[in-house]
Amino acid sequence: MNRPPGPSRYHHRYANGCGAHLFLEALRRHGVEVMFGQSIPSLLHLIAPEFGIRQIGYRTENAGAAMADAYARITNKVAVVTAQNGPAATLLVPGLAEALKASIPVVAIVQEVHRAQRDRNAFQELDQVALFAGCAKWIRRVDELARVADYVDMAFTAAASGRPGPVVLLCPMDLFEEVPAAAASAVGPARLSSLGAFPLDRPCADPQKIREAAGLLAAARRPVIVAGGGIHASDAAAALAKLQETASIPVVTTSMGKGAIDESHPLSIGVAGYVMGRRGMARHSRDLIAGADVILLAGTRMNQNGTDSWKLYPAAATYIHIDIDGQEIGRNYEALRLAGDARATLEVLTEELSRHNLGARRAARPAIEAAIAAGRRAHADEAAPVTTSDAAPIRPERLMAELDRRLTGDAIVVADASYASVWTVNYLRSRRPGMRFLTPRGLAGLGWGLPFAIGARTARPEAPIWCVVGDGGFAHVWSELETARRLGLRLVLMVLNNQVLGYQAHAEDLLFGDHSDVCDFAAVDHAAIARACGCEGWRIERPGEIGPALDRAANSDTVVLLDIVTDPKAYPPVTLYDAIK
Repeated sequence: MNRPPGPSRYHHRYANGCGAHLFLEALRRHGVEVMFGQSIPSLLHLIAPEFGIRQIGYRTENAGAAMADAYARITNKVAVVTAQNGPAATLLVPGLAEALKASIPVVAIVQEVHRAQRDRNAFQELDQVALFAGCAKWIRRVDELARVADYVDMAFTAAASGRPGPVVLLCPMDLFEEVPAAAASAVGPARLSSLGAFPLDRPCADPQKIREAAGLLAAARRPVIVAGGGIHASDAAAALAKLQETASIPVVTTSMGKGAIDESHPLSIGVAGYVMGRRGMARHSRDLIAGADVILLAGTRMNQNGTDSWKLYPAAATYIHIDIDGQEIGRNYEALRLAGDARATLEVLTEELSRHNLGARRAARPAIEAAIAAGRRAHADEAAPVTTSDAAPIRPERLMAELDRRLTGDAIVVADASYASVWTVNYLRSRRPGMRFLTPRGLAGLGWGLPFAIGARTARPEAPIWCVVGDGGFAHVWSELETARRLGLRLVLMVLNNQVLGYQAHAEDLLFGDHSDVCDFAAVDHAAIARACGCEGWRIERPGEIGPALDRAANSDTVVLLDIVTDPKAYPPVTLYDAIK
């Protein structure tokens, strides 16, 4: 059982200052309350409780990096993950790569071999600078005890400033044990800054360009706002909602931007992109997007999935792009450049818009709202046969409908990549601006669902946490059930057990007429796995069992896994599958 913060129960030999103390003093100054890590670097974790820092002990490093990622997304605080050198360090790479693409700040403290043994083929020695080069925005090795605070501050600054992302501090194992000489002192004055929250800075876009953007939006006949994950990273949901209401502009989100808006708002279209296939929530509002004349992009990379392979958004439209990363502006759609923090820029843009005559926008609003309402009704009618289906195996859409009836605005929904993400963003409704739906859409790797849920629960102990995973992705991280139970977490984990790697199988069938053998799984009793780890595990085989099971699980004080037997032929509303008759 992970022990609570407080005096260490161990009488270690380093009661007075050593390298680990210097690291922990700096981490505490930056507001760090938890570290995701196993036992190494050992001294760092042994001494951490004395600084009020709790250890969240993962079973695998790839899961630990995902936990840290989710913790950062929910708290808007820089997360810390640790790992041993060598093979453990290599397992951090997938999680840091997702954080890099999704712009999530994580500081990875990675042990290195003893300084005296470097480049001598020491045990588990590896070129870790090269290892992390493709998945971190900043990497440094700390070799001098007097510079520890400097480098920790640089790491947090790099992670939380500009476009956020993961950084790596490489720390020789003997540095943690080193005790400074009595006469030694830090280089320069003592460091006092707290750099642990993000965005660290809020630069606003050029005022002249904001005025130009306001003029374009005020004069537009069919404007649309596209909100991405940068809205969440910037804590800009309230600013976006004010702009939406002030200027009467309809809003769509990307999958990563899901939750940035209240999807019951009459000007909210829903999630757009490749998820607008048959029975997709925004499918019947496609003309509102494709017919837009001015499009404001806010905190989105306009990547392949978010644009339906760059086919959704009209080439003839005028684009305005708000992004903290100037390199993303104009990458795929040439745009008026509003390089800056999303919240700061949206707030000033709304002020500028309010100085314009918005009578034409208000006059157009009833027709826009009517079109969006008609699209919602068409979606509900089209999806009704599956959202109300009593068939067994269970349709995933029926599960989503049952879950949606139980969602509250303070809930956090977590989904793994692949189909689990598509089911949740399409069939669950955001109740308020800023509601969180966590999906690994940076690189969309499998196995993030359960670790994301653990990270989210660590960040928000009081919030309802609902986690949806497929059996393919869940197989990557079964071991973290023990982690969740050991930590005493409350989670509801829904495993869509269809015995197939669905996305791969269905796409191969469509493209090639058959799918490879590895897509089909042998039967697995996931409920039994949960019970073996000391969690609750229930098998759900009939649609009528879903609602009562969700209600019972929501009131449990432990981890509950629902092993839901779902239809292996069910595919979500991905536009690729529109070709299936």
